Amino acid sequence: MAKELTHRADELKQLGWNQEDLYKYIELWDYRQRWGSINLEREDRRFLRKAESLLPEISKNKVSVKKPLKEKSYYCWIQFFLNEMNEFELNENLDDGMRGVWPIFLEEELRVIDYYEPVLGLPDTIKAKLIAPIREDLVKDSLECYASSITTKQFDFQGTLAKAKSSGQNSSWRSLRDGEFEKNMDYQVIDKTPVLEFRKKVNQKLLSFIKENFPSLADTDKSLPPNDWIN
Repeated sequence: MAKELTHRADELKQLGWNQEDLYKYIELWDYRQRWGSINLEREDRRFLRKAESLLPEISKNKVSVKKPLKEKSYYCWIQFFLNEMNEFELNENLDDGMRGVWPIFLEEELRVIDYYEPVLGLPDTIKAKLIAPIREDLVKDSLECYASSITTKQFDFQGTLAKAKSSGQNSSWRSLRDGEFEKNMDYQVIDKTPVLEFRKKVNQKLLSFIKENFPSLADTDKSLPPNDWIN
């Protein structure tokens, strides 16, 4: 049997599988590809066997293509929120050069992911949950360092998540803010002058965290980008 290079969720969808089971299959498949099945729970192994028993054998002459990074669920989640924030800022008619701290976070996270190209399977996305408190610390930092240059607006983080799910996006997606910040709608916007300085600060935090903590990057030999990567 030819080796699979990507999951076969599209085929399961054609067989009538619901979206929730498809996402579960994709996450378990990604995890097994990276770490093997030994650490999976028994029920998860059974779930994968059930899925694969329904699929036809892959032809040796037709091997699946690896799923592009930009189609991974985590990447799409970040991109969705970024798109919503871009639209929000457009409707707010911000002055030229002003930018929200939240889209800066998301732009730089995608920038770092594009640079290092992690697998973004289940082990990576579990570690990525630790980025949430980094974002909140940077919000606090922005308020302390740029108090005179910040305007605070209101952005409905929870409502945006609900919008994503109602439009058929991944049901496992979560809000960007949780815990004590879950209902916090504060959305800080920085004036033009300190935006670049703050962007560099965010980028440095995310570069070091993602490289050092995402399991799929444990053996990467890719060095940090040059200091003038952002200018």
